[in-house]
Amino acid sequence: MAEPLLRVAGLTKVFGGLRAVGDLSFGVDRHEIVGLIGPNGAGKTTVFNLLTGLYRPTAGDMVFDGHSLAGLPPYRITALGIARTFQNLRLFTSMSVLDNVLVGMHLSIAPRLVEALATAPAARTREEAARARAAALIAEMGLPEPGAPVASLPYGQQRLVELARALATSPRLLLLDEPSAGMNPNETDQLVKIITQLRREGLTILLIEHHMRMIMGTCDRIVVLNQGEKIAEGPPEAVQRDARVIEAYLGEEEGSHAPDH
Repeated sequence: MAEPLLRVAGLTKVFGGLRAVGDLSFGVDRHEIVGLIGPNGAGKTTVFNLLTGLYRPTAGDMVFDGHSLAGLPPYRITALGIARTFQNLRLFTSMSVLDNVLVGMHLSIAPRLVEALATAPAARTREEAARARAAALIAEMGLPEPGAPVASLPYGQQRLVELARALATSPRLLLLDEPSAGMNPNETDQLVKIITQLRREGLTILLIEHHMRMIMGTCDRIVVLNQGEKIAEGPPEAVQRDARVIEAYLGEEEGSHAPDH
């Protein structure tokens, strides 16, 4: 079998005396959508923070297309081809939609000063191409005019701006942390169509989401965490019937994210 695009092996993260992630192993194949789910506090976002260099692992490794990610700073991981969105929006609210998306292109459109002085026309050409691509991404998300202030958009559309900004880095692996949070049903349906189209275009996606209908209808495989450990992995229909998964969700207060919701 071909080596997965992303391979997580024995990944562990300890904060003080708390083990947030313990001996986690799984893979994500090329052009696959994998869901990472679990009750609140299961360690899902910690995994994303490890994959993107915000945290360093206590033990284990993360290998992306043959490159170990352990210890790399976030900008190096982005340059390798990994992008993410956040559970809580990280937009520049004083800037336009277009400028927020252009921030995601800074690795490719910010030439060194000497190069910019020596080849000003080439630098302008790159900037014009970046603006055209940013505008195309904005249109692909179904967002309003690129010049609109991002703060004027409803919350669901602001989440799509963050997605467009992540795509602006030209990733091969996209990490989505609760992308449908705060979206109404129509916006969620639009998001599902976008994610499905991105996979058709060759993108690989690792997705954290509490919206179970979205997870079950979008993902090829699901990895389930509970208290930082993997308790199940497999196709959606098998995971949904797994006794350990049902117990983990029903044990959560008020069963707020039970997998049959």
